[in-house]
Amino acid sequence: MKKKAITQAIKVALSASAVLLTSCSMTDSSTQTSSKNDNSYYGTLEPFAQENVYFVLTDRFVDGDPNNNYPEQGGEVNYTFNRPLKGPDGKEANVGYMGGDLLGVYQQADYIKELGFTSVWITPIVDNPDEAFTGGEVIEFGGMFKDGGKTGYHGYWGVNFFVEDEHVVSDNFKFKDYTKAMKNKGIKTVLDVVANHGSPAYTMPEDQPKYGELYDKNGKLIADHKNKHPTELDHNDPLEHFYKQKPDLAQLSDTNYDNPAVLEYFVEAYLQWVDQGADAFRIDTIRHMPHFFWKKFADRIREERPDFFMFGESFVYDANFIAQHTLPENGKVSVLDFPGQEAITGVFGKPKEGESEKAYSDILSYLYLEQSPYHNPYDLMTFYDNHDMARMNADDNGFINANNWIFTSRGIPVIYYGSETAFMAGTAEHGGNRNYYGIERVKQAANHPVAQTMKKVAKLRLSSVALQRGLQLNLDFAQDTASFYRIYQHDGVIENALVLLNKSDSSKTVTLSDSLHQGSYKDAFSGEVVNVGSSLSYSVPANGVVVLINNTAITDAGIKAKLTKLKAVVPSA
Repeated sequence: MKKKAITQAIKVALSASAVLLTSCSMTDSSTQTSSKNDNSYYGTLEPFAQENVYFVLTDRFVDGDPNNNYPEQGGEVNYTFNRPLKGPDGKEANVGYMGGDLLGVYQQADYIKELGFTSVWITPIVDNPDEAFTGGEVIEFGGMFKDGGKTGYHGYWGVNFFVEDEHVVSDNFKFKDYTKAMKNKGIKTVLDVVANHGSPAYTMPEDQPKYGELYDKNGKLIADHKNKHPTELDHNDPLEHFYKQKPDLAQLSDTNYDNPAVLEYFVEAYLQWVDQGADAFRIDTIRHMPHFFWKKFADRIREERPDFFMFGESFVYDANFIAQHTLPENGKVSVLDFPGQEAITGVFGKPKEGESEKAYSDILSYLYLEQSPYHNPYDLMTFYDNHDMARMNADDNGFINANNWIFTSRGIPVIYYGSETAFMAGTAEHGGNRNYYGIERVKQAANHPVAQTMKKVAKLRLSSVALQRGLQLNLDFAQDTASFYRIYQHDGVIENALVLLNKSDSSKTVTLSDSLHQGSYKDAFSGEVVNVGSSLSYSVPANGVVVLINNTAITDAGIKAKLTKLKAVVPSA
């Protein structure tokens, strides 16, 4: 995107969000100030950086259409709807379909938007098998890495990547209808995509329909695992050549990335969904396929949709490892910030037994603000939990403080459905993490302290180009308090956001005397005008956030020197 277009997009976003802020009794503090200052400071110019992302496991969010639940599907033994896993003390999880669908997500579009989100990441929409899986080890409550008795309710067991699963769509509400309807609400669609694998493919007592099979857009069988162990596959057989001859995750049918037909299949399939309204991709299990595959895939998608944003799941806590996906030579795919997730939950979650509460200073390790292995750390997706790990084990204040941090610090925020009400906090994948949310819990959010505080800071981010794209200049990080700048000064738009955080249960006065940009600021929440000189002492409420906004160019030589150093991690526009 050209600089002029980026600047115009920013100005439009700032103008529109002023109305949004007024609706929640917050002062619009993102006044644009023209400047002829030649210095340019920003963390990213990526258009997607303006988004706040809400992640729904579609089947587990809200049932909008009971007619697509298919309670009789799979028969009496291998039925697919409502397969509970019973745990101790009345606890329960489920590995069957629970009814959530695209219509249910759309019906809650206003709720999602009111929380402060502009994009919804939905799980895969493609067709999955019609029976519960009979192979593998039987899954039990709280169990991991077992697929016996599970269904494809999550969407990741694709058998035809050109066809929507019957549980996801309705007769008059297909994916293309969903994306159009959501866009009319001002919400983009992030589509979860998989190329690494299809459905479980072997160890079945008897080969089940669709399992280990793959079909093209005309319904023709193009791949079949034939219930064979991967080492037994015959690559002289075109149907078996689609899959690898080496096992990887559980009993999944792992695609053969050395077969050119695999790339062609997925490029064609996913371009279909882009044409039907997908705005960005989240790529599942990206680390399980080599970089050359994703480079070719990304290039092909961007031939049709230049600058199309993608981020991957590389479930590793090593920044140097996951950063490789973000490099241009490997496809320039952003990633979910797993090192960040570890640091965030460590600071805001409940301390582990025998450990003391961590300090704000313990959160700094993952930011990489001065030296970075990533193509651009400001483009990473920041989060504290998702469907593949335990939800953050925190009380309401822990969630409030985590949200205050995520929506003001570097990166693009991603919040897992239900976190706005601390839903099933601390529970793992088959212990409640993916439980059904439902309309009653949606209603409860109206009075929930986590939701009410989150939407204020989330909406502030939508109004602030500095919080979306600005360089992060850290000031002081102590036990309970943190302070930093987000600074954006580019193409005539200037905004400096001074962020003050307090994660303790009592108010704290933050005192600063170093690297302060002097001038008049406005408190983004109260509207109070604050004059900042060579020092500042400001009270931050318990479990609170203060954001002070200033719109004058940075002139202090010391601050400019620090910003120049921070710019080293940002690629040239």
